[in-house]
Amino acid sequence: MRVTVLYFAVLRERVGAERETLDVPAPGDVAAARAALATRHPAIAPLLPIVRSAVNRAFVPDAHALAEGDELALIPPVAGGAGDKVAITRAPLSLADVVAQVEGPGRGGVVTFSGVVRRDGHMIPDVVRLEYEAYEEMAVEVLSEIAQELERELPGVRVAIHHRTGALSVGETAVVIAAAAPHRAEAFTACRAAIDRLKERAPIWKKEIGESGGVWLGLGA
Repeated sequence: MRVTVLYFAVLRERVGAERETLDVPAPGDVAAARAALATRHPAIAPLLPIVRSAVNRAFVPDAHALAEGDELALIPPVAGGAGDKVAITRAPLSLADVVAQVEGPGRGGVVTFSGVVRRDGHMIPDVVRLEYEAYEEMAVEVLSEIAQELERELPGVRVAIHHRTGALSVGETAVVIAAAAPHRAEAFTACRAAIDRLKERAPIWKKEIGESGGVWLGLGA
């Protein structure tokens, strides 16, 4: 059976392609596909133990059975995306647009978070820019799940999350989150939880580019 394999961030760079097709003998599972890919692309084999798998935009274990036409995405560790509550976009972000998605007459507390590219990075001390890459369709689904979870956990709360992709210079805004609630405590809690969960779960990666080189966060060079 034939499946489509998607690569992101450092995996895409090492393979030299964003996607390819792979023939997996039936019955086959994710483990068999990953083993075949390690043989086909030795450059990514050392990274696979810390790479997660998603089939048709849902995370799955290695024992997950594959079917003809499945889409298998290899998801590297993520570094800890107008007019919609959640968005992945290459356009500059607007704090006002994100706040407008959550404010209302019954919500007296509005808390926002803006993540801005800084000069002193996590791995590179002389950052010139960050390059953000996302598995966009899945990232939108994950951000929607995060917002919905928080709205269930904290009654009365509304959450919106917008994230940029592409090359961002120092001082540009990469992510904006807004949380609104009848009272400030729930709004603060929701806003902090949203960025923490985004960093843990969203298939969005960033590469620090500096005068001394570049490195993907979460995987290293």
